Amino acid sequence: MLDASHITTFPALEQGSPEWLAARRGMLTASEVKLIMTPTGKIADNDKTRAHVWELAAQRISGHVEPHYVSDDMLRGHDEELLARQTYDQCIASTHTVGFIVNRKLGFPIGCSPDWLVGTDGGGESKSRRQKFQVQTICENVLTETCPDEFALQVQACLWITERKWWDFCSYSNGLHMAVIRVLPDAEWQSRFEEAAIAFEDKVQRAVMTYRAALASGARLIPTERREIQEMF
Repeated sequence: MLDASHITTFPALEQGSPEWLAARRGMLTASEVKLIMTPTGKIADNDKTRAHVWELAAQRISGHVEPHYVSDDMLRGHDEELLARQTYDQCIASTHTVGFIVNRKLGFPIGCSPDWLVGTDGGGESKSRRQKFQVQTICENVLTETCPDEFALQVQACLWITERKWWDFCSYSNGLHMAVIRVLPDAEWQSRFEEAAIAFEDKVQRAVMTYRAALASGARLIPTERREIQEMF
């Protein structure tokens, strides 16, 4: 673990490992920013936002992260992420990886797991795409040098968390051209993100406090022992 002021880097964590899950437990992460903000940059307040409040509150209370369903697309994405990085290394720049990065400048942690970093200034996010979406991205986003809307929040969040100067979004689809789109920090977006993150953290903390108040109230709440159960997600 490397710590520089409010940014902490975990170089050796393997993404998906128990140690990685523990490091991000109860924490807002870049991939989940779409749950707390709308695509236009406003604070979200919907069923998905509220569900994520309860999810992170539960992780903080229990110290446990429940398993999530792994789809065929996610498995393919894991393999193609490696291919995208190899292609980037060969054609753009040399990369290196870290397991997890945490930024605490708002007084609470927000984290991300970069697909790769480049030198001291840049980073990269690769997405495995079905070919119809790859063609759409090349036609709609490459010439305008814009990140596809569905990934823009995550990329900007990675820039905010790591405080790097640029991030290359790489759209990869087996057999088609890989699209590389450079994204720079958006100051207006980052300001809105900070407002949304503070509002969301307040909701999570309130949920944890309410739970603990219920425990202290004398209500009929009976402790149970956690057991390892094979679950289907």
